[in-house]
Amino acid sequence: MADHNTIKFSLRNPKDDEMKRILSEVYNALVEKGYDPLNQIVGYLLSEDPTYITSHNGARSLIRKVDRDELLHQLVKSYLGIR
Repeated sequence: MADHNTIKFSLRNPKDDEMKRILSEVYNALVEKGYDPLNQIVGYLLSEDPTYITSHNGARSLIRKVDRDELLHQLVKSYLGIR
């Protein structure tokens, strides 16, 4: 007899979790230094200029570990509610 229950699988990518962790750490470092973290991160994403990100707590080194195109892709998907 066939089982007709729907099974949902989570296809979370561990890379996405790592990007989120890094972005959170960068955000927190910017806040600690008194910067507007959203403006700074957007400035970095638009220009790829790492000086938008403070070196406090290694944030500048961290943000450079994230592929900018992948991050933008994930941000747009999240904004649109796409999984």
